[in-house]
Amino acid sequence: MASVNREIADFLKRSRAQCDPEQAGLPPDGRVRRVPGLRREEVALLAGVSADYYARLEQGRPINPSPAVVEAIGHALRLDEAGLAHLKNLVGITATRPPARTPGVQRLRPGLHRLLDSLDSAVPALILGRRSAVLGANRMARALFADFDAMPAAERNYTRWLFLDHDARDLFVDWEVQARAAVENLRLDAVRASERQPTEALVAELRELSGEFDRWWQQHRVHQRTHGSKRLRHPLVGELTVEYETLALPGDSETTLFLYTTEPESASAQALSLLASWTLAAPPASPDRSRD
Repeated sequence: MASVNREIADFLKRSRAQCDPEQAGLPPDGRVRRVPGLRREEVALLAGVSADYYARLEQGRPINPSPAVVEAIGHALRLDEAGLAHLKNLVGITATRPPARTPGVQRLRPGLHRLLDSLDSAVPALILGRRSAVLGANRMARALFADFDAMPAAERNYTRWLFLDHDARDLFVDWEVQARAAVENLRLDAVRASERQPTEALVAELRELSGEFDRWWQQHRVHQRTHGSKRLRHPLVGELTVEYETLALPGDSETTLFLYTTEPESASAQALSLLASWTLAAPPASPDRSRD
């Protein structure tokens, strides 16, 4: 519980420092601001709580704010939807937080493997689970990004690959943008995941092995990946931009399907088509799912 209180305190402090007083609706008061962001008493005023109450929250005291208070503080700090959801998860009041249960290994049901395979000829597709674990990748996704199926099971993780594999750094033209987004999504997922110990182990490993991950993790920003783009410099087909959309899979709130497409009749579409031709010409590799 103490570690959760520290997480709440750290998130509030960093969110307050990033909040612009004018955008928050505060009139100029003539006082010189020695540090960026809002003052504690200003957040308390905007949220309609006492300055002492808010100060105790930022100090990591064992306080259980009501949903209304959390909403008010989130509004005062101008949190976006992902930031407010993260704060609610930290406090433990959101109805979407998964119930406590015995941790288990995530596996895809056979129908989802067939779904991935059916998209092989045209659409790269990944299914990510808790902590951005790669649960499934079709042949196009393995050709576009990396052969996750060939990796040891413990290393089949999108964020881990992004930070620790030199090929990933070479692949993404916008590597820093993608890496930051992965950190911010992992930060959001770390609170929602049904078990904490494996998440903490992954974070500890990445903080030790990657200075960028450690620095961005400490910034305590959160981001929900729902759609976006990735700029790639592929070793076989050159530069291309892919757009992605995410779909939540029914029956398991902790798995997400990522689909990657390109603008029709664009240079990126031609590059992806060329990659598809190459994957069809190459000998098919049977994924070793026995190690999942």
